[in-house]
Amino acid sequence: MPTPDFLFSVANPVALLGWALLVLAPRWRGTRAVVLSGALPLLLALAYAALITAHYLGPHGHEGGFGSLAEVAALFRDPWALLAGWVHYLCFDMWTGAWELRDAQRRGVPHGLLIPCLLLTFLFGPVGLLLYFGLRQFYATAEVAA
Repeated sequence: MPTPDFLFSVANPVALLGWALLVLAPRWRGTRAVVLSGALPLLLALAYAALITAHYLGPHGHEGGFGSLAEVAALFRDPWALLAGWVHYLCFDMWTGAWELRDAQRRGVPHGLLIPCLLLTFLFGPVGLLLYFGLRQFYATAEVAA
């Protein structure tokens, strides 16, 4: 049985590959097939579902919750739940980055301007999303402009 540490060491490079594709090869067919199609974020979502299930079926499944900060802290004392939380971040941040790229391409946002948004989404999630929403205000969608 793999350990949470081992699975963490697998999940991170998989996510980094997706982010590298978004930043370095935004129009490549492989990027469309792997990230923009949702395949890689959905793979991470599947991993999350398996990990959170393993936590709740495991010996610490009854510990913690979401009703208070103390309950969340207790939940994340279990390495399986902590790993699930990390994969949750990887999944949703990548999903958001893929949406940003698709939306930026549709709006005609230059990729060079999108890169800081993608990097901040990768590193700080909502901060990158906020920056992208600020940037996208300067670019009309093709549907609106037509």
